[in-house]
Amino acid sequence: MNEGATDPAHAPDFIELGRKLFAGPCEFIWAAAKSDGLPPVGPPEITFAGRSNVGKSSLINALTGRKTLARISNTPGRTQQLNFFALGPTVETARMRIVDMPGYGYAAVNKSKVASWNALLKDYLRGRSTLLRVYVLIDGRHGIKENDAEMLDMLDKSAMSYQIVLTKQDEVKLSEREARVDQTLAALRKRPAAHPEVIFTSSETGEGVADLRGAIMKILHERG
Repeated sequence: MNEGATDPAHAPDFIELGRKLFAGPCEFIWAAAKSDGLPPVGPPEITFAGRSNVGKSSLINALTGRKTLARISNTPGRTQQLNFFALGPTVETARMRIVDMPGYGYAAVNKSKVASWNALLKDYLRGRSTLLRVYVLIDGRHGIKENDAEMLDMLDKSAMSYQIVLTKQDEVKLSEREARVDQTLAALRKRPAAHPEVIFTSSETGEGVADLRGAIMKILHERG
């Protein structure tokens, strides 16, 4: 074995560690609609972004094993601020924070509101030293759309590490799932800030949720 290499037999079981982490207490702690309203810097943060109605709230609830932690709405554009959740023994001793971003791509929202959201996101992405990674949720039925690409452009320009999470796997034919992942990976190859792995999830069946918990636990572990 090369010096410094990890013995696979003693490598951390990130799936199990992630399960334990997300099974712990998790509660809403803060909402920010403007850059000057962000909470003080604290534990590491991971953020979820995605088009309106891509299933962000459902996935956050599935990750934490709860039904109502993040609000689920049939009305696109419901989340209009950055919502922060503390994950860990207590708010004061949280291992990490989960941040739910406003949904993007909903045409009925007025332009001034969209501009305000975009300014908040840019400021947050540029200036948050504790932000480890942005998980960009893409509707697995359709793949990367124009509004998704615009978000990825923003993340690339911000040099902010991000990973694609495909959602609604249960609504995609089994024969089409591998091709959807391959298409997504191909679209990411020239994007400098993209993590080169894609996770396909379903909040309905739980498919891929454990893998996502493990991926989050791994990046938290690497942060130290």
